[in-house]
Amino acid sequence: MHRIFTTSVASVYPHYVTKVERKGRTRAELDEVVTWLTGYDRDQVEQHLADGTTFADFFAGATLNPGVSLITGSVCGVKVQEVEDPLMRQIRYLDKLVDELAKGRPMHKVLRVPTT
Repeated sequence: MHRIFTTSVASVYPHYVTKVERKGRTRAELDEVVTWLTGYDRDQVEQHLADGTTFADFFAGATLNPGVSLITGSVCGVKVQEVEDPLMRQIRYLDKLVDELAKGRPMHKVLRVPTT
């Protein structure tokens, strides 16, 4: 089992906030990304952070957005779509979305909203 699986989301979340804010994005935008990915609402995310929920438990209770299959690309040199472990892939999806948000990608593209 990888160490990140038993790490609390609350211990990593401030780093996500710092990363996106340093690049001119907001915590509200980060929360929008997290809720889009996991299906949790804002209050549920806050409760998980307060409870110290591990990544394993956080994603075990999540209902992933059907658009996750559209998340492609690399995080730390590893293509997210090629990660074999389902939990690690979900964590990498989150990392990829945070990276895209921090890089200034438009929100509709981060959230894989189809253009009409």
